[in-house]
Amino acid sequence: VRWTEMHVLAERTILSHLKDAGILMGDLEEMMKVRFGAVFMPHGLGHFMGLDVHDCGGYLGDAEQLSTLPGLKALRTTRTLQERMVITIEPGCYFIDTLLDDALNDPAQSKFIVREKLNEFRGFGGVRIEDDIVVWSHGGNERLSDVPRTVDEIEHFMSG
Repeated sequence: VRWTEMHVLAERTILSHLKDAGILMGDLEEMMKVRFGAVFMPHGLGHFMGLDVHDCGGYLGDAEQLSTLPGLKALRTTRTLQERMVITIEPGCYFIDTLLDDALNDPAQSKFIVREKLNEFRGFGGVRIEDDIVVWSHGGNERLSDVPRTVDEIEHFMSG
């Protein structure tokens, strides 16, 4: 699978959950067309790991040219994932006032926002959970990180 496709899937998933939470409304495909996911996940989905935490090599081999579109322009690679690659997967959902204000002032994006509900999350910041993955061709990718993932696990961890 190409890394760009994984990034787009992460954006779609975040938008879907924000819609289910009542923060957004409207057609998910229309949101994707106007790159609305970048409002909430303005960073790339992850990066290669190797000799350095942020390993190079993101634009070698079959890499596509870096996009100029919001969200996609932050990708550290556009390559097709191959066996034994080690990569971080770190989707995040953020409520950044500057990005939210820009979206609210853009008719192509503001039509998807339930303003009253969105305002409840202003000042929250955001959340990102990182997994470090070894890619295997048989599909059983290996997760190297062991972090709490569910609400219950995170609350238990934070309580000490």
